[in-house]
Amino acid sequence: MNIKGVIFDLDGTLIDSMNCWEQVDAQFLRENSVDPPPGVSDIVKTMSITMACRYFISEFGIKMTPQAIADRIEQMVYDKYANEIPLKPGVIQLLDHLDSRGIPYGIATATYNSLACAVTKRLAIYDRLKFLFTCLDAGTDKNDPEFFRIAAEKLGCLPGEALAVDDALHCIQAGVKAGVNTAVVYEKTADSDWNDACLCADINIRSLVELTDIIK
Repeated sequence: MNIKGVIFDLDGTLIDSMNCWEQVDAQFLRENSVDPPPGVSDIVKTMSITMACRYFISEFGIKMTPQAIADRIEQMVYDKYANEIPLKPGVIQLLDHLDSRGIPYGIATATYNSLACAVTKRLAIYDRLKFLFTCLDAGTDKNDPEFFRIAAEKLGCLPGEALAVDDALHCIQAGVKAGVNTAVVYEKTADSDWNDACLCADINIRSLVELTDIIK
């Protein structure tokens, strides 16, 4: 595998933040007098921010505009990104390895730009990135193969020269359709999709520590 650039997911891949999102979905619904149904976070996590806000309106009758919902959820989680959420094990080791080999890397994420910038700056990886790219920047979501093609282009790579590292099955599937190489990393909140993701991805790893040994 001739890798000339790496496209990292953020939440659940580089940072340990997925429990935060499971909690905030339920908290947001409760503050709007809705009892959150089981599995609502599993549905929302495959959506872009805009899609998720529209889903809350159509499914639960939330009397807010999509922008107002997006702003409220951003406000609810910002402090955790700015002050609490840690890196996953092996991140710095892996980035050091990529730097030593002259392999550029960036973050392609479905989360808010403000949150992604806050957490990556606090954890001192922002300045190491070739780019930080969100679904809002792309005008599409991570179900769309074009999202990964754009990210590969930002690395100066052909799709087949890029490696997308992600914890989510739907993102791995989109990466495969885009023609990029794919590596799925285990995330406990996505355990139910793990076997399918392993079958779909080129590489499956339990920790980013393993990827350092693979990219030689």
